[in-house]
Amino acid sequence: MNITLVRHGETDNNKKGIMQGLSNELMNDRGRRQCKKLRGELKDKHFDICYMSPLVRCVETAMILVGDRVPIVKDRRLIERNLGELEGKSRDCYDIDKYWNYKLNSNDQGVEPIQDIEKRVKSFLGYISNKQEQDILIVTHASVFRMLYHILKNEDLSKNLKHIKVDNCAYKEIETKK
Repeated sequence: MNITLVRHGETDNNKKGIMQGLSNELMNDRGRRQCKKLRGELKDKHFDICYMSPLVRCVETAMILVGDRVPIVKDRRLIERNLGELEGKSRDCYDIDKYWNYKLNSNDQGVEPIQDIEKRVKSFLGYISNKQEQDILIVTHASVFRMLYHILKNEDLSKNLKHIKVDNCAYKEIETKK
């Protein structure tokens, strides 16, 4: 199975350094340009299906990337991390060392614990492993992108989960066994 992970294009809150979590923000013009550029990079790549978060920034990204060329399926397991009381606040309020510490599994301030993200991502991966599709595009958010990447690469989740940077419209291709 070939999986291409994509993080949605930039939003105004991304640009301002504001955490959006579950808020439903549209992409800004720069985000749309990022997606159009990525569409050009992926134009010769075959996809059987596209799974995406139902939040509008991912829907918009998926539509720009593959439009009506492949089936697109919304899946709530790909939604962004619930940031609880930190949603709408500056990124400076977010302690990445604390909230990405697998052993600590912190849910301080209502932030979704890292092991809960792992459970929903593993549930999603179990679901797609039973499907026939071989070339899969997944459009999601930074936290889910990062967790998908670590699980698909069979990395030890108790190690450094924050070592990969996930910019807006970043993508990674991963080949995995079904």
